[in-house]
Amino acid sequence: MTHLVIVGGGYGGINIMQNLIERNLPEDVYITLIDRNPYHSVKTEFYTIAAGTSADKDVRMDFPEHPKVNYVYAEISQIDTANQQIQLQNRSDSVAYDYLVLALGCEDNYHGVDGAAAFSESIQTFYKARRAGVAIGNLPAYGKATIVGAGLSGIEVAAEIRESRPDLNIRLLDRGETVLKAFDTKIQNYVEDWFMKNDVDVIHNANVEYVEKDGVCNNGICYVNDVTIWTAGVRPSYLVRELPLELNEQEKIIINDFYQVPEQPHIYAVGDCAVSEHSPSAQLARQQGEQIAEVLAAVLKGKEPKKPGPIKLKGTLGALGSADGFGEMMTQPMTGFIPRLAKSGVLWLNKRH
Repeated sequence: MTHLVIVGGGYGGINIMQNLIERNLPEDVYITLIDRNPYHSVKTEFYTIAAGTSADKDVRMDFPEHPKVNYVYAEISQIDTANQQIQLQNRSDSVAYDYLVLALGCEDNYHGVDGAAAFSESIQTFYKARRAGVAIGNLPAYGKATIVGAGLSGIEVAAEIRESRPDLNIRLLDRGETVLKAFDTKIQNYVEDWFMKNDVDVIHNANVEYVEKDGVCNNGICYVNDVTIWTAGVRPSYLVRELPLELNEQEKIIINDFYQVPEQPHIYAVGDCAVSEHSPSAQLARQQGEQIAEVLAAVLKGKEPKKPGPIKLKGTLGALGSADGFGEMMTQPMTGFIPRLAKSGVLWLNKRH
C-alpha cells in the first residue's frame, strides 16, 4: 500500500486532495489528511469573524468524504522526515507516510517586537479569529482598537470593524507612506479616502516598538488602547521552519519545478510553506494544489510527471465592509461595489466547489 499524507486542510491541501480523488488513483494508494479542525476553514473571511459580522458556520465547510481518504484531527507535534513519521500531540500513535505534502500555512510574524505575541490578537487561525471577535465585541462604547499593519488583511479587518462597531475609536498603523503598497495608486487613494470618510485614523510611517496590555508604542508615542490586532506580516508554520530542509531567507522551503523538495523528492510543499515568485494568497495555493495533484497523480501511477506551467493569477479582491471594495483584475484597478460583489461571488463559488 502507498500512503500519501497531506498535513494541513487549507486551500492548498484540500485542493490537492480533491483533484487527486478525481484522477482514478491506483487501488493501493490511500490518502490521509491531518488537520487540527474537523472542517475546512475559509481563511480569507476570518476578518469577518474578528469583526463579528459573520457566524462561525459561514466560514467553515465539511471535508469531502471518499473511501480513499482518511482524516486525522489533531495537532502535530513533530514531522520526522528521517523516519517518515508524523508525531501527534497527546497521542501515542503516529502517522507514517510514503509521500508527504506540506500544506501547513502560515502564522504571524511579530518581527521581534516585544509584547506583540502576548498582547495582540490575531486572525491567522479560526480559534484566534474567534478570540479577536470576542475581544472586539466585548469592548464598551467608544473603546479603542488598533490594527497593526495596512496590507490586505489589516485593511479588511479595520473596515469590517468600523462597519460592525461604528461607536469604536479605530486606529490603523501603517509602516509605509500609503496603505496597500503592493496595489495601484488609484486603489491606495480610494482606500485612504474611505478611511477618512469613515473616521478610521490611519498613521503612516509607523514603527511599533512594543505592545502592552493596554497600549501600543509607536515611534516614541504610546497610545492607550483596549484591543490590538496584529496583521503586520506572516511566516511559515513553526513546524516547517524546524524541518531539516533547505529554506530561503523568508524561511520557506526551497522546491524544484515539480514542487518537490530536491533532497527528498517524496516531499512536496504548497502555499505559504513553499518558495514562490508570487505573494502568498488563497488563489496561489489553489493553483499550486491543482499542479501538485497532476504531478502526484503521475508519480503514484509510476509515470514521468510533466513539468507544470507558469502560475497565472487572476487578480486580488478586497472588502471595505459589506458594500464597498477594491481589486486588481487582469492588472486593471477597480473600486466600489463591483469588486465587492465579485469578492462575494468568488466566495460563493469556492463554497460550492
